[in-house]
Amino acid sequence: MPTLGWVLLGAAAIAALVNWWAVDVGREPVEYVAKPATLTLLIGVALVLDPADGGARVWFVIALVLCLAGDVLLMLPSDRFVPGLAAFLAGHVAYVVGFVVRGVELWGVLLGLLVVALALALVARPIVDAVQREARELVTPVFAYILVISVMVATGVGTTVGLAIFGALSFYASDALLAWNRFVRPLPAGRVLVMVSYHVAQAALVLSLAD
Repeated sequence: MPTLGWVLLGAAAIAALVNWWAVDVGREPVEYVAKPATLTLLIGVALVLDPADGGARVWFVIALVLCLAGDVLLMLPSDRFVPGLAAFLAGHVAYVVGFVVRGVELWGVLLGLLVVALALALVARPIVDAVQREARELVTPVFAYILVISVMVATGVGTTVGLAIFGALSFYASDALLAWNRFVRPLPAGRVLVMVSYHVAQAALVLSLAD
């Protein structure tokens, strides 16, 4: 990766650390700057690194831009949960296309589907049950999102690229934590854990382009 890429990656790491601190101590004005800055800098990394596949990079950048939009929507004071969810859903579709463009192995996708099946049984089912009890109007968008991110994980594992697999699974974990924290019950330091796993996931996916 060129020097500029490392500089941008280091800046993204600093922005992420600031965001985690802001979330932990409740400094919303700082969060409003640091959160989108982290994704913006990671987009810069994706644009300057030397990718294993140029087509995959295009789709990953599209995914990152959509996730940036989702970040902004979800952190606004007004409740923009469904639009934010839609932005991330579209981002996962872009990641899926990027994985497929780069190339996936059938055995890897099948392994990914096995992981997804376990996660759906252990984690997604209680979340959907909680949504049905607490916010029935969100059942369809939440179910659609779970389906799409599950496909993203399966295809990410299917690439057999270590960083892509780690990034996809970390994204899955981040969203599971977010949904559990919002719909099932609050977790200790739940919001911080969501952001840490989310930023680690996005960084790993970006770096997987050069793997």
